[in-house]
Amino acid sequence: MPEAANIDELLRAAIGQKRLVQLVYNKKPRIVEPHDYGVHKGSIKLLAYQVGGFSTGPLPNWRWLELNRITDFGLLDRTFPGRRPNPSGKHHQWDQLFLRVGSVDGVEEE
Repeated sequence: MPEAANIDELLRAAIGQKRLVQLVYNKKPRIVEPHDYGVHKGSIKLLAYQVGGFSTGPLPNWRWLELNRITDFGLLDRTFPGRRPNPSGKHHQWDQLFLRVGSVDGVEEE
């Protein structure tokens, strides 16, 4: 299992480079686009757009992933175009946003 510091480093690289990641979450393999990364409701989480792998819900779709439940994290060579439209038009409220795809240090680019 990758250490939390290693996942943090890889996750920041994936968001910055807009690269898909392959991971195991709750013992199920998934392929996701990492979009938002930070503290949400007291837990370190990733808001990701799942495009492949196992899911009990429809794919593709948005998923909240708690970092402490992620194992076997790896960057893929495939990239994604960046932000996706949010059906509500709003971003989630974060306690602390570390990084968002298309932003610098969690600050929106204009």
